[in-house]
Amino acid sequence: MEYLLFVFYLVLFAWLVTKVKFFIKTGLSKPQLISLFLLKVIAGIFYGWIGTYYGGLAQMYDTWVYHNQGIVEYNLLFTDPLTYLTNIFHNPYQGGASQFLAGYDSYWNDLKGNTFIKIVSIFNLFTFGNYFVNVILYSFVTLFGPIAFYRVMQDVYPRKKTVVLLFSFLIPSFLYWTSGLHKEGIIFTGIAMVTYSIYFGLQQNKWSPLRILVILLGLTVILTLRNFIIIIFIPAILTWFIAGKIPQYTTKIFWISYSVFVVLFFSLRYCSPKLDFPQAVVNKQQDFLKHQGPTSVPINILEPTVLSFVKNTPQAINLSVVRPYPSDVKHLPSLAATIEISFLLLIVLLSFIFKDTRQRPNHFIYYCFFFGVSLLLSIGFSQNNIGAIVRYRSIALPLLIIPFAASINWEKLRDIIKKIFKQ
Repeated sequence: MEYLLFVFYLVLFAWLVTKVKFFIKTGLSKPQLISLFLLKVIAGIFYGWIGTYYGGLAQMYDTWVYHNQGIVEYNLLFTDPLTYLTNIFHNPYQGGASQFLAGYDSYWNDLKGNTFIKIVSIFNLFTFGNYFVNVILYSFVTLFGPIAFYRVMQDVYPRKKTVVLLFSFLIPSFLYWTSGLHKEGIIFTGIAMVTYSIYFGLQQNKWSPLRILVILLGLTVILTLRNFIIIIFIPAILTWFIAGKIPQYTTKIFWISYSVFVVLFFSLRYCSPKLDFPQAVVNKQQDFLKHQGPTSVPINILEPTVLSFVKNTPQAINLSVVRPYPSDVKHLPSLAATIEISFLLLIVLLSFIFKDTRQRPNHFIYYCFFFGVSLLLSIGFSQNNIGAIVRYRSIALPLLIIPFAASINWEKLRDIIKKIFKQ
């Protein structure tokens, strides 16, 4: 029966991706859309298998924990529907709701897991609690994210459609982590839908109620599933919006705005202790240091001072951008992550060596760069677990790698490679 259910939903949603107008407007053919969907399903199934095979060693047990808790929540709907509808608002901690960035004993910290469990329980209404059938539903929902981002990048780089297509969907860790039954897929979908709505809102100078609703919904998704991102995301989209209105000053607007944001980051605590963002980052790092895992690495301890953040910036960049090293390889997933990051850094290097002078950065590309770098820095400052870092940074990769890949003069590179092989 489970196999029949899996086949039924797989065929149903493979057909559905060819009928959704949002997908059709990409210009991709039906076989291409179905292939992208099936790739996500395969990645999601592999994700679940890795979770059982490697478990805690690869920081993968969460997906099955969410699955099992989703079944409990699903059963609760039939035994106590009132609790099912209201328990996500329950706060068992004194003052927990005010501890927005706390890592433990906080309503906001619990909310991300509780929200995702609730989503899984809703899937269970249609799949009767089958993990791999849930992957199909999840793959369909989270396909909206890369499709939205692809449509934006396609508009930004109309002459680089193949490059944009490949790097919008097929960055390995991005495909893997946003397809597995975990929070990354929905978080990126929230980011992408907000990005899509603002980009075309600025392009067309139209802000329909639906477009505003999508922006608000996307921000809510980010807030509930990974609240610290909202603190990085809001400055990025506000700066982008201003730059979009006066694009001739884009560079100045971004650098001045982010200089102001950095000052506010360190100074708002003098207005209110609840706005002590440096201490919040330090606390988050301390929380992760208390829970060492197989891929945890020793790091310098951060302090809530400007000097400490400056001193630790190289470490943060190294953790979130360069690692894992070959020496960090402990299993198949870490080997894949090491190969991938080497390839992506090569793409960045090639974008400087073989720069396509026809491509000029606009306000959207500045938004991608500043938001993406801010996200990587936030990860590097707070995390010391390589497995978690690889997962967290996966949603930042399309923001940064697509512009770098699209700025490469691939024709010139191809000609040079041909000359080398002819010699």
